[in-house]
Amino acid sequence: MRNGGHSNGYLVTGLLIGLALGLVYAWVLVPVELIDTSPQSLRADFQDDYRALVAAAFVASGDLGRARARLALLNDPDPARTLAMLAQRTLAEGGPADTARALGLLAAALGSGGLPPEATSHETPPPETPGAATAAATPSATLDAPASGTPDAGPTGRPTRTVTPTPTRTPTPTQGPPFQLQERAPVCDPNLDPALIQVFVFDAAGAPVPGVEVLVTWAGGQDTFFTGLKPEFGLGYADFQMSAGVVYTLQLAAGGDPVPNLSPSSDCPPAEDGRAVPGSWRLVFRQP
Repeated sequence: MRNGGHSNGYLVTGLLIGLALGLVYAWVLVPVELIDTSPQSLRADFQDDYRALVAAAFVASGDLGRARARLALLNDPDPARTLAMLAQRTLAEGGPADTARALGLLAAALGSGGLPPEATSHETPPPETPGAATAAATPSATLDAPASGTPDAGPTGRPTRTVTPTPTRTPTPTQGPPFQLQERAPVCDPNLDPALIQVFVFDAAGAPVPGVEVLVTWAGGQDTFFTGLKPEFGLGYADFQMSAGVVYTLQLAAGGDPVPNLSPSSDCPPAEDGRAVPGSWRLVFRQP
């Protein structure tokens, strides 16, 4: 019995000594060092999540200065372009439409210096994209808001398909006179292949309006996209890629008459290399 008591005593003593030595090593000799890291050290997908959170906070508060400071922590040389590309990728991958809109609005605000008065907070988020194809055109010119009258000609370029916490509130145009169709014109541009429906939205003063929801329907399908996601073409610009043989109807969610019978035209002259040019459409909306 005495031998067993001595063995248990040695075991307990050894555990206590080991615990004490471990605490001394962990707390005194090699203590844990807490290091604050920067968002730019995050993995690429986590950086995108960070941008989405910053955009959601901006839409809720309208504080562009704080949003700039937060994005500066990513050390991105062109945050507006990165946000616009992320918005397009979010839509193309079937992500939340309100997240894409928030990213696009922040990108537009970085380019224009603030959130436009037409974009205000709304408690109900827009419907998510059902999954039809939206397209992004490669920039070749920047569209500025016209001083008056009809805007200049639309962008040219070959479209490519390029497009995350959900914000609690999303911007929608304020209630007021609905946008009216000011111009409907065919576009024969060999660089636009596939054909596009190019949408330009301006307020009564002629300023481009980002964040306007655009609805497109066709036999057996529908889609939703927003202006302002491609600020290189203008804050009020959006486009939609058409498929051959399909007839589309377009309408702004803010109101106004629908624009029917939109489909790729075969009336355009061939390009210089002899290939067929699918006809696109240019639609200009303006608030009276």
